[in-house]
Amino acid sequence: MIGIGPFSIQSIGVVAAVLLSWLVTRALARRLPDASHRLAGAVLLDAVFWGVVAARLGYIAFWWEDYFAAPMSLIAIGDGGYYWWVGVPATLAFVWWRTRTMPAPRRPIYVGVLAGVVAWFAGGAVLPLLHEPPRLPDLQLATLDGKPIALRSYEGKPLVVNLWASWCPPCRREMPVLEQAQSVFPDVGIVLVNQGESAQLAHDFIQDEGLALSNVLLDPASASMRAVNSRGLPTTLFFDAQGRLVDTHLGEITMASLKDKMSRRFDLPRGGIQDSPK
Repeated sequence: MIGIGPFSIQSIGVVAAVLLSWLVTRALARRLPDASHRLAGAVLLDAVFWGVVAARLGYIAFWWEDYFAAPMSLIAIGDGGYYWWVGVPATLAFVWWRTRTMPAPRRPIYVGVLAGVVAWFAGGAVLPLLHEPPRLPDLQLATLDGKPIALRSYEGKPLVVNLWASWCPPCRREMPVLEQAQSVFPDVGIVLVNQGESAQLAHDFIQDEGLALSNVLLDPASASMRAVNSRGLPTTLFFDAQGRLVDTHLGEITMASLKDKMSRRFDLPRGGIQDSPK
């Protein structure tokens, strides 16, 4: 998992793109005699804020069935549920509305937004070329009944690996999502790797919560976290059928986000996912 400290590379990229937009907007506005660079920068930041809000609302609207089924997941802002193709037009629309009586700074702001979007997409395209995607770790784990099993034995089909522990509140909250996913998506391997706990602790948690989970593995030494450079629990990793890491999610994951990532990374039809039998 690539990042700096507790921040993912995606988060850092968004901040960098917004900063570039702000700098470009102010620099261009300075050259215009009838435009205030401070005002242009402020409008740009306001527009980004409302663009993010629109991107979140667009995401919620698309996956409304899953959010309706679990209303508390609506406020899971860290879940990563945003659609840029909703947010960017909303940002541009806000700029037009905000500058309707003072059009001078409009062009610098539009150019700034364009610069940020181009930088964001360019970074996303270049980054995968700079390093080989990590592979599914070659770890020897154990099942709940103590039988040894290799994590790579699950290769050959799309795979979701969730790192969790019973003492972790967000891990506990997301377990019903993973339980449902195991029954809804039989063509995707969903493996739950307990970190640092005994078989008894893991078994007692599953039993006490009334969960019907399969593919629960034990990693008493937390070797999985070190192997993928996880910065905390829960961590959910998405591997393609060749065992290459294609996406990660740090923190509690909602059903909407899980479906979205699988549809994009595993080339699954969105409509088919939403209509899958429960």
